[in-house]
Amino acid sequence: MTENPTPTEAPQALRVFVVDDHAMFRAGVRAELAGRVDVIGEASTVAEAVSRIGALEPDVVLLDVHMPDGGGRAVLEVVRRTHPHVRFLALSVSDAAEDVIGLIRAGARGYVTKTISSDELAAAIRRVADGDAVFSPRLAGFVLDAFASRSDTAVADPELDQLTNREREVLRLLARGYAYKEIAKELFISIKTVETHVSNVLRKLQMSNRYELSRWAADRRLV
Repeated sequence: MTENPTPTEAPQALRVFVVDDHAMFRAGVRAELAGRVDVIGEASTVAEAVSRIGALEPDVVLLDVHMPDGGGRAVLEVVRRTHPHVRFLALSVSDAAEDVIGLIRAGARGYVTKTISSDELAAAIRRVADGDAVFSPRLAGFVLDAFASRSDTAVADPELDQLTNREREVLRLLARGYAYKEIAKELFISIKTVETHVSNVLRKLQMSNRYELSRWAADRRLV
């Protein structure tokens, strides 16, 4: 008598949590990852993220770098102390050196930009869950070079320290030649908000136009 084979259980989908302060972006991530992973929750603030990640214990957290109340690094540093098994993958518009290195040093397993395709993002999540380190292709070499050449001790720059993370993002894109409309689209903010950030940067750095800002940013290798 032939025994029936024991049915093989389907592998459980990876449990993913999304942290980003833009509701439309979170909805887009859910839609793009549908059927690939199980998005079990989302949060728009640091406090909400810390609380819900602790309660749900996802396999992988997709983490925005810049948020109004402290950003992804704040989430990562708190959660890792109590839930070290949760893995983090940064998903950001920023490809700035200080953002990438800061998140990786804080414990993120990877860093990809928001231009990534849905297939690539799903694959990156799987790799991070398996313990691999993942970077967007154009960041990988940069990260290696940065860790090889940069000191752990940052050089103080009082002028740069005046700027918020969002102001630095706007400044960097402005220096690259982006129009206000393009900056707004890239950062998922309004044109009016871009104008406000630029005005604040001009005031803090005591400059009068975007061309002076561009030269200032280039001198500090922020572009």
